[in-house]
Amino acid sequence: MNEALPHPPRHGRHWWRGTTPGLRLARHTLALLTLAVVLAPLADLAIHTRAPWAELGRMAMGMAWPAWGSLESPLTAVGLTVAVAIWGTLAGVVLGFPLALLFARSRLVRAGCAFVRAIHELFWALLFLQVFGLSAFTALAALAIPYAGIFAKVYAEILEQTPRAPRDALPPGTGRLVRFVYAELPLAWAQLAAYTRYRFECALRASVLLGFVGLPTLGFHLETAFREGRYHEAGALLWLFYLLIASLPGWSHRRLIPVLLIGGAWLLGPWPSVDGALVWRFVSEDIWPRALLAGDWPGLVEWLSRIPDLGPAIGNTLLLGLLGTVGALVVAMALWPLACRHFGNRGTRLAGHGLLIALRSTPEMMLAFLFLLLLGPSLLPAWLALALHNGALIAFLVARHADAIQPAMPGLSAPGRLAYELLPRLYPGMLALLYYRAEVILRETAILGMLGVATLGFYIEEGFDYLLFDVAFFLLLVTAMLNIAVDALSRRLRPKDGAVMDDPCAR
Repeated sequence: MNEALPHPPRHGRHWWRGTTPGLRLARHTLALLTLAVVLAPLADLAIHTRAPWAELGRMAMGMAWPAWGSLESPLTAVGLTVAVAIWGTLAGVVLGFPLALLFARSRLVRAGCAFVRAIHELFWALLFLQVFGLSAFTALAALAIPYAGIFAKVYAEILEQTPRAPRDALPPGTGRLVRFVYAELPLAWAQLAAYTRYRFECALRASVLLGFVGLPTLGFHLETAFREGRYHEAGALLWLFYLLIASLPGWSHRRLIPVLLIGGAWLLGPWPSVDGALVWRFVSEDIWPRALLAGDWPGLVEWLSRIPDLGPAIGNTLLLGLLGTVGALVVAMALWPLACRHFGNRGTRLAGHGLLIALRSTPEMMLAFLFLLLLGPSLLPAWLALALHNGALIAFLVARHADAIQPAMPGLSAPGRLAYELLPRLYPGMLALLYYRAEVILRETAILGMLGVATLGFYIEEGFDYLLFDVAFFLLLVTAMLNIAVDALSRRLRPKDGAVMDDPCAR
């Protein structure tokens, strides 16, 4: 599926003149900004390091002069990162495609897909680590399970958007499978393939992040180098990551996919020996409270009373999600003109494109980790990471959409063109995309607790560290319910007048 902003509402260009769609968009924006400003004092946004600028200078020196010679087996780390991404994506497709055919007709399938995709890949990895250890199966399952839910939802939406005429033209009594193979799949194939390619790019970033839980992908070496202050080596690894993403269209050509799959299978081995009894005990006993399994309801109440106070953790998770969403809007508004053909010159646009691609390609977890080293433990590093990554993604899409617009008043100055020509036509789609990203931002907010930020992820990782699997799993359920609720709220708030957009990574 191509990255594209939605077409703006029919009255989008007149939203500032008092039309109903314009007033609704203005109210939404004002409510978001007001809520963020009112609640921001409740967040810990302090800087807890003495010399952040000196540390930033050392990081910049490491990026400017990367120590390529100090890298140990970088090709192995890159190969393993690609192998996990491609096999995890393939497994997600194999699991998700059949679910997509049932998605519209089964409420149970929709609920199950919503649940599995509401839990971040890193949390799935922590769960599978307890049974399969640091193995390829842990990495693949951590990607395949949430991706199956994502593929099921998006594939179902693509299939629903295919023209109905070829399907209706088939003889009466034609089976569902025949209708799908001959009337639906050929029309949707290009979009299905495009979305799968984009999800593979997302899987590459997720594969890097799996290094933060100990799996030996590129992220493991990155985290180690940054944490130990070896910034020149970290700079080389970071450049290697950017080169991997930038060269993706070349080395991921469909003719090379069989080679990547075979090579990836070789790198992922050896596979762990699976103890079926251990797995069954984990899923049937370890992750559930003993009082619940025994039907001891007073004991269950006592167990719940021993759960850490979730009020501050849930509050911080929701507050950081809100601040990240508003921050992403502000960043997108500020950055999209830098990459738009209607402003600046070729040099400034090239620099703007480079900045947006770097920010949107760097996962929030990695950005937050870097800001944490600079600014110390607070919500500030997480907020900056969420705002910059998601804001850059929105700005990138907005700039691409703006490039396709031909201004009707070419004589306007740059500020006038922005205010009167482009922004009124782009803002409805920008706001729709922001609401699409809200659920993704909340998912990322939870996992940032693994860096010490006081969100739900902090207590989830603590539960796994202390082998309190029942507590950790309960908190995972709470996190999933929060994400599902935010997703439902964002769907209600999303502009209805045609401002529905196709952001693959938002799904």
